[in-house]
Amino acid sequence: MVKLVAVDVDGTFIHDDHTYDESRFEKIFAQMKKAGCNFVVASGNQYYQLREIFSRYGDEISIVSDNGAYVEARGELIFAADIPKASAHFAVDVCKKIPGVQIFMCCVKCAYCERGNVPADLFNFMHLYMPRMEFVDDLKKVDDQILKFALIVPEGKPLEYEEILREKLSGVLTPTASGNISIDLIVPGLHKASGIARLVEKFGITPAECTAFGDSSNDIEMLRYCGESYAMGNAAPHVKAVAKHICLTNNEDGALVALEKIFGGD
Repeated sequence: MVKLVAVDVDGTFIHDDHTYDESRFEKIFAQMKKAGCNFVVASGNQYYQLREIFSRYGDEISIVSDNGAYVEARGELIFAADIPKASAHFAVDVCKKIPGVQIFMCCVKCAYCERGNVPADLFNFMHLYMPRMEFVDDLKKVDDQILKFALIVPEGKPLEYEEILREKLSGVLTPTASGNISIDLIVPGLHKASGIARLVEKFGITPAECTAFGDSSNDIEMLRYCGESYAMGNAAPHVKAVAKHICLTNNEDGALVALEKIFGGD
């Protein structure tokens, strides 16, 4: 029996226009509650953005945000990463030396970027995914608990830059591609699967009772961890290779169609 469903957001649960079929999901969610199943939003995005998307469900859902760096179990914070300042400053220095990389530092209170590093149009674009974000003069002077870094790289080259960063960061932080232009730098050992594992322990269930949906490289650990896994029809080939099932694309409501089959639709 499925006791936990974890869904990625961009490219998975929501359409490319950042919407989802809310009335359809509301019916599915009611069936999930009756079955005693926990619904988890597992994303690389900021906690506050995920809360906005699923605002109608309040503390009925759990959230794994920032690729496992911030974990909330039905309204209760159970984990928040804390990257040491020395590691963060090293990462900033490394990224600034790589052409074509823009840096966003994701923290508990807010996300930050430097005026000299990030143009205004990119700031506005990233604001969709990180609604609490500020310009600062120097990332190294920010006083906040650091969860991860979000990087924007040239389009279509996240895997190439991921390899460059893995070599240069020497295990201090782990790069993981999270989209066609994005890479996250996270604490080694932290990812969506580690966040879900914390929830599994909290809820007293097992990985075999979990089902996950994803489309990108940063979903791979989660897809491997859960007993059942679905890669979206629009997922990258290497992501499809690790999933047990392939469903329809995000724009075809692939996750909702699969969930209706699992929990029964009207």
